[in-house]
Amino acid sequence: MDKYYSYTDFLRAVGQYPRENQCEKLLNDIYLDLFLNRIQRLYRIEQLEKLIDGSLDQRNKAAFLSHTLELKELLETASQ
Repeated sequence: MDKYYSYTDFLRAVGQYPRENQCEKLLNDIYLDLFLNRIQRLYRIEQLEKLIDGSLDQRNKAAFLSHTLELKELLETASQ
């Protein structure tokens, strides 16, 4: 889901695109991708929290464990 961007990769790409507009477009694409990934991740966290609440209300241990595991993994990858 998440792409990895580094400053070195960006500078290498800038060297490939000598025109200023192309560099701006590349940077805009990177920021847009990061923004959309963040929105998607926040939405999924919100969904999982509702699913966890529902599984607690229904006393569904298997669903609770599944959703909490996914939420934990999602939060760990978000913090890296």
